[in-house]
Amino acid sequence: MKIIIFGGTGFIGLNLAEVLLARDHDVTLYDCAPLPPAAQRSLPNYRERLKVVQGDITDAEGIEGLIAGGYDAIVLGAAITAGEELERASTARVLEINVMAQIPILLAAIRHRVRRVVNLSSASAYGASGTRFDVLDEETPCDPVSFYAVSKFTSERSVARHAELFGGDFLSVRLSAVFGPWERPGAVRDTPSLQFQILAAFARGEPAILPDAGVKDWTYAPDAAEAVAKLIEAERPRHRIYNISSGTAWSALQWGEAFAALHRGLQCRLAAPGEKTEIKLHGGDRAPMSVARMADEFGWRARLGCAESAAAMSAWWMQHKETI
Repeated sequence: MKIIIFGGTGFIGLNLAEVLLARDHDVTLYDCAPLPPAAQRSLPNYRERLKVVQGDITDAEGIEGLIAGGYDAIVLGAAITAGEELERASTARVLEINVMAQIPILLAAIRHRVRRVVNLSSASAYGASGTRFDVLDEETPCDPVSFYAVSKFTSERSVARHAELFGGDFLSVRLSAVFGPWERPGAVRDTPSLQFQILAAFARGEPAILPDAGVKDWTYAPDAAEAVAKLIEAERPRHRIYNISSGTAWSALQWGEAFAALHRGLQCRLAAPGEKTEIKLHGGDRAPMSVARMADEFGWRARLGCAESAAAMSAWWMQHKETI
């Protein structure tokens, strides 16, 4: 398949690109940022099937010309992942990029007969419902609160309505607490995972001191990418929205301890009373997401839990410390 990933040189985009290239697809990464040097070194074997296009997600004319070149699938992954600081500073921009910029892409996909569009949404779409239910499945009512959450939920409804109006084969996925390779904060992402912050402390030669254990249904990025790849390749998905999560809650503290145990001299612990830490929590507690729909329909479940993902990330970290 020929697949274009908008937001392709970002965190999720690069993980998805690696998975799709390994599955013999041709991949175009569209992003305002260039391919990071470390990724250029990691992907040399795929040069003939990997294309990088730098451009603005709001350049409707340029994107129209690109899609007209013929694609089988589009992944809508360009987004401003905003915490409260970025939300205050760029409220209109969050909605512009996360919702409005998708509309010309969806219409171009319809005009040029793109077979499948997958919109990368977020568990944040559940919003306040995350504290009212024990488990969140795709039928759980959403009650988004932050502008980021509102934008992701709105993007889901926009994608679904375009499909209803024009007959497009469009779907959305809600990603839960993703961490792993290629994660990096930036101007459009100010909510790094606890795992990223733990590794950043280790890279500085400091202990990773957490303000809280950080219990979530953490999901290793390559596992999430495998799930998205299955949805891209699926002949006829039965639903228009899917949860992607490890399905099991465990703590970032536990993960950091498992990672530290693999490297002499590293330490991950909770802050003592009154002790300051640079590591920040992003987002409140919520129930874990059910992955029964992905498991029942596609046989997918996350392969790497806490200890397994710590070991996998350790191997990756040893090769890419300079990216943290």
